[in-house]
Amino acid sequence: QVQLLESGGGLVQVGGSLRLSCSASENLWSPNTMCWYRQSPGKRRDLVAIITYGGVTNVKDSVKGRFTISRDNAGNTVTLKMNSLNAEDTAVYYCNYKQPDKAGLSEYWGQGKQVTISS
Repeated sequence: QVQLLESGGGLVQVGGSLRLSCSASENLWSPNTMCWYRQSPGKRRDLVAIITYGGVTNVKDSVKGRFTISRDNAGNTVTLKMNSLNAEDTAVYYCNYKQPDKAGLSEYWGQGKQVTISS
């Protein structure tokens, strides 16, 4: 079973930058996608950014131009760089991995990392 270990995040002031990284416990084979979700208190967990094994990316409209997702397939890692952070970005961020398999789709989650933006 794939385990995802997240690092980074923390506390930063409005306008600042943070980075989140996620490392998988084993080799990840194509096809698959790696994602970052976030969840604020009382709200649903929302998709923030997604990247395929081949490097195709997409990000949520509200973070376009500020957040960048990238991955290192050799190192089984995915990174989310976050710039120009604002209060609305405060949330717990979760790494997610999706892999098609015989059962349909296997999905794994990291434990979550708190990102707090202070004014």
